[in-house]
Amino acid sequence: MPHTKYRHTLAFLLLAGTALLSAASPVRAEGKFKLQPGAHGKICLTCHVEFSEKMKKKFIHTPLTQGECSGCHNPHTSSHAKLMAAGTDSICYQCHDQLVPDQARSAHKVVQEGKCVSCHDPHSSDNPANLLEAGKKLCFGCHKELAARIEKNKFKHAPVEKDCLGCHTPHASADNDQLLKTDVKSLCLKCHQTDQASFKTRHLNYPVEKSRCTSCHDPHGSSQGAILYDNVHQPIVNKMCNQCHNEAQSAEPLGLKKNGFELCQGCHYEMMNKTLNKKRMHWPLLDKTGCINCHSPHASPVSGLLKKPMLPLCGSCHADTISRQERSQTPHPPVADGDCTACHSPHASDNLFFMNEASTVTVCGNCHDWQTHSTHPIGEKVLDPRNQNITLQCMSCHRTHGTEYKHFMYFPDTQTLCVQCHEKYRR
Repeated sequence: MPHTKYRHTLAFLLLAGTALLSAASPVRAEGKFKLQPGAHGKICLTCHVEFSEKMKKKFIHTPLTQGECSGCHNPHTSSHAKLMAAGTDSICYQCHDQLVPDQARSAHKVVQEGKCVSCHDPHSSDNPANLLEAGKKLCFGCHKELAARIEKNKFKHAPVEKDCLGCHTPHASADNDQLLKTDVKSLCLKCHQTDQASFKTRHLNYPVEKSRCTSCHDPHGSSQGAILYDNVHQPIVNKMCNQCHNEAQSAEPLGLKKNGFELCQGCHYEMMNKTLNKKRMHWPLLDKTGCINCHSPHASPVSGLLKKPMLPLCGSCHADTISRQERSQTPHPPVADGDCTACHSPHASDNLFFMNEASTVTVCGNCHDWQTHSTHPIGEKVLDPRNQNITLQCMSCHRTHGTEYKHFMYFPDTQTLCVQCHEKYRR
């Protein structure tokens, strides 16, 4: 009996000790930061009281609704601003890693740069997807030039008036340029019924439903009827598609009557005859594509029916020249402003580099009064000491499309430049 009583007493003491230890030990901490249970968001709000207002908005970022502030922020220290757990260019991708398809055909610049907060509020918003602004107002915050043009248009395109996302995807497009949701033709056919008689009549019975609508129509609206681009080729104005194309009832109605410049020569014969009599021809004019290497045959938002503004158009072939200007310390206005034809003829010339004038001094003199610029002798009677076969002119000292030095000079300072000829002054 005494031994039995002793065993009961010992068991009681062990149970009591275990209970006391259990009561004294802390509650198991949660997460990688070992926060107390329920403390993930609540503990942050004790200091960040202004977030109580953010929590009242219609749309709240999922981690915030779950009180997971530490999903994006480190509560202790960080090498990133606002105690972010990673850089702003990568932190969103930790959850939203499917926004940009692999090898996407086009991607939004702000997405590529990881500037998600340019469009989204990371905590909450009254707009869906936590957008900073609703609808097209958000897009126009960056695309100001386009917004101004849309505002001035006499004829509006209904989807644009509603929202940009009717046609574009905001992050990236797997298969299409310009962030389009689908190819242009499929996109237009979602709204426009091409089997109606009125559609065929407007297009003179040509099967344009098989064509790219944006070769004639401006998808953002226009001041021309039928939202044609602001600059329209005269045969289109006159509704004379058969001036260039086969008849609408023919086997190949969209086929051209002639190829290359020969087609354009029928109307633009004076320009073509003058061009063909020059010593040097711009090669795009002479291949099978001809004029439409650079010009749109139907309509264009750019004067002269150019496919693009002049700088990116010329830069599509002469990329090295454009990139040189971008690196140049001193911008050359004709290049920087995209006015290549201020110096060069776009079709043909008797002069080197398709210059508008035989003399470089004359070309430069159209903008620069060289006689007040420098007293240095230049011109046809002044030979270059470095090469007696050429004369001294503006490009003897300056590179017209820019250099890494000021004033398009070939060398970093005037002395180094001058002693290339005046060797006796070389130090």
